[in-house]
Amino acid sequence: MTITAVSFTGGALTALLSPTTRLLGLGEPTHGVGAFPELRNEVFRHLVEHEGYRSIAIESDCLAALTADEYVAGGAGTLDDALGRGFSHGFGEYPANRELLRWMRAYNEGRPAHERVRFYGFDGPLEMTGAASPGPALTALYDYLAGHVDLPWSRESLVELLGSEGRWSDPASLMDPARSVGRDPEARELRLLADDLGALLTVHAPQLVAAGSADDWWHAGLRARTATGLLRYHAALADPAPGRLGAIVRLRDGMMADNLDAVVRREARRGPTLAFAHNSHLQRERSSMRFGGESLEWWSAGAIVGANLGDGYAVAAGTFGSRGSDVPGADTVEGRLSALPHARAVVDPGSLAALGGTVTRRVPADHTYMALDPGTVGQFDAIVFVQEI
Repeated sequence: MTITAVSFTGGALTALLSPTTRLLGLGEPTHGVGAFPELRNEVFRHLVEHEGYRSIAIESDCLAALTADEYVAGGAGTLDDALGRGFSHGFGEYPANRELLRWMRAYNEGRPAHERVRFYGFDGPLEMTGAASPGPALTALYDYLAGHVDLPWSRESLVELLGSEGRWSDPASLMDPARSVGRDPEARELRLLADDLGALLTVHAPQLVAAGSADDWWHAGLRARTATGLLRYHAALADPAPGRLGAIVRLRDGMMADNLDAVVRREARRGPTLAFAHNSHLQRERSSMRFGGESLEWWSAGAIVGANLGDGYAVAAGTFGSRGSDVPGADTVEGRLSALPHARAVVDPGSLAALGGTVTRRVPADHTYMALDPGTVGQFDAIVFVQEI
């Protein structure tokens, strides 16, 4: 069987996608490899200049990303400040993210609002060691509503329920539910309050938009989703029942999916959106990993959004061949791709799926690397392959 592949270009990638695509997920097989964010930048430039895309969303804190978006919109802050405060997970240190923000700001100069590009984060305020306090999102939402609507709670009572920021962010709570405050009486009351504030945001939408702007209302909705998502996540951290680790990874991708859905709806009149994240957050099949001695499975954010968007969602998986001494076996998907003559290639997944039982799954040296599964590779719309990193 012959693998169908061509040298990588943005046009070669979009040629494999449905013209109805509203959200394109571009995945990377692991974090920290510069080749994939650099490739993402190339893809995004092509999508903006030739395919009508007007936004990008990456696997980073959705609230922090507001700082980066303000910068690309021409805000007064510096690029270093946007990188330092506009990303989570250390992603602001990546040279490709510096170049992305620089290019987006330059592109936006002198353009009307409907042509400008926007930057989003679609992850929650979550790090590997734990979750942030819901306080900043919840108090900002309260303040926004209080400026326009009579609220039955005082700000002081909200702050008292929240307590100190540090009580929420104990890294030990990831593995020890007894260290989490997510099911304390105050946290339970905060979940009800957050739900009520979110409902008020919805039922007063016409009034709120007329009094301010649709953008202000959308940002308030972002904070409402974040506050309720964080409170739900903290409650799962405090659950001593078996399976809690599986619950929190599912809740994380659920938060991601909610944010992506909101971005797609906001951008519907302006153009499609590119989402960039680890393959495990974008693929259509169930994702899995081993963590804390458990085997965890969940539906990715892309799979969840794709269930609603149908043909409006497309996903391209990124993968690579060799990294130093880590060379894929000839009988793996990556090994077969390594025989291609292209340093970087766009591959039709259908031709890989047709290889059937003649290939096996790679076992990489790096446990953070997600090898392509030959049994499900056909569920991607495209594969982007880098020969060597």
